[in-house]
Amino acid sequence: MKAPKTFEEGMTRLEEILARMQSGETTLADSVKLYAEAAKLVEFCRSTLDKASLQMDEIDLQLSMAGRQEGQPEGSEE
Repeated sequence: MKAPKTFEEGMTRLEEILARMQSGETTLADSVKLYAEAAKLVEFCRSTLDKASLQMDEIDLQLSMAGRQEGQPEGSEE
């Protein structure tokens, strides 16, 4: 299995695997291999989402800190 470069590539490959496994034409041995690949892809996608979430939290914190420095009360929107 070639590791995906992006979240979107990982999700596309997961969708392909799901379609193959649901087709009913996949042997048990191939299903096990596909399952193992899917498990790695799920971990990759989950990790990628976690990183993105942390980045967004950091951006929110920076914006919140900038708003306080400008004298805006926390939570106010303009």
